Amino acid sequence: MMNVPVRYWPVRHPRLFLLLAALLWWGLYQSLVPLSEALVAALPVVRDDHLGRALQFFFYDAPKVLLLLTGVVFVMGMVNTWFTPERTRALLAGRRGGWANVLAAMLGIVTPFCSCSAVPLFIGFVQAGVPLGVTFSFLVAAPMVNEVALALLFGLFGWKIAALYLGLGLTLAIVAGWVLGALRLEHQLEDWVREMPSVQAHVDDGGLPLAERVRAGGQAVRTVVGKVWPYVLAGIAIGAGIHGWVPQDLMAAVMGKEAWWSVPLAVLIGVPMYANAAGVLPIVQALLAKGAALGTVLAFMMSVIALSLPELVILRKVLKPRLIATFVIVVAGGILLVGQVFNAVL
Repeated sequence: MMNVPVRYWPVRHPRLFLLLAALLWWGLYQSLVPLSEALVAALPVVRDDHLGRALQFFFYDAPKVLLLLTGVVFVMGMVNTWFTPERTRALLAGRRGGWANVLAAMLGIVTPFCSCSAVPLFIGFVQAGVPLGVTFSFLVAAPMVNEVALALLFGLFGWKIAALYLGLGLTLAIVAGWVLGALRLEHQLEDWVREMPSVQAHVDDGGLPLAERVRAGGQAVRTVVGKVWPYVLAGIAIGAGIHGWVPQDLMAAVMGKEAWWSVPLAVLIGVPMYANAAGVLPIVQALLAKGAALGTVLAFMMSVIALSLPELVILRKVLKPRLIATFVIVVAGGILLVGQVFNAVL
């Protein structure tokens, strides 16, 4: 991520660049409402019919989510220059006990790892002497409680929902890792993983100049936003369809508090799906607007992000089936409990 040739993106005055970029971002963000309303008004549609509501949703949310995504990915691309895989492994190596699970879950928030990184990270953690339960706390938190999910939740729903998701996700990652560690399932690692020689992880000094960190942020935007923007637009289009055409009474009946089976159904639907936070959040927004219960929607979102089918397929290379099944049962059970509790108390 940091090996970007200077000729592709010269940053001679990084502080001035950051200031101008922030001002431009803020100006664009503040213009979203009038621009989306002007676009709908310019089209031959009725503002308050199904199509008009759907278009208003899409024209407002698409640039909003992409702006939030770009800003957050850029900032975290800079932050992640301090949290390389080697540095993360070194911080976790040899740590045991409940506090190690807490540290692993918190590191998962600020590190740029997803399901596609699961196998090399898992191998690196085992070689560095990171306990199995601590590793699982990191692997649950990294995709689920990531900076993209939190920033988009804050932008779409406000700080209370974002803080709620942060607290729930961290708690789930910590408890799931602690439970899996207490079960002592190290023998369920594939033999070739357990037989690997130990490797001492080293912490780098993180002494990069600001210009290099800015370039790393720019490269993260090119890589991450360039990869996920089609999923973002697809998720917003689905959300727009829900917002414009799905009757509120129907959504409340299917995913509302009164339907006891709504949370288990949301988890069952979410686990085999493959989506990232940027793609699923617009759908979540539309579901909540139509009367879906908060606990049900949070359970759906957590299961989609934390237990994606591709991640489980990749992890099969290093975990035996019993350990994968235990991992899914523990995490899915925690998600189910979170959804049911919040539907009961809110």
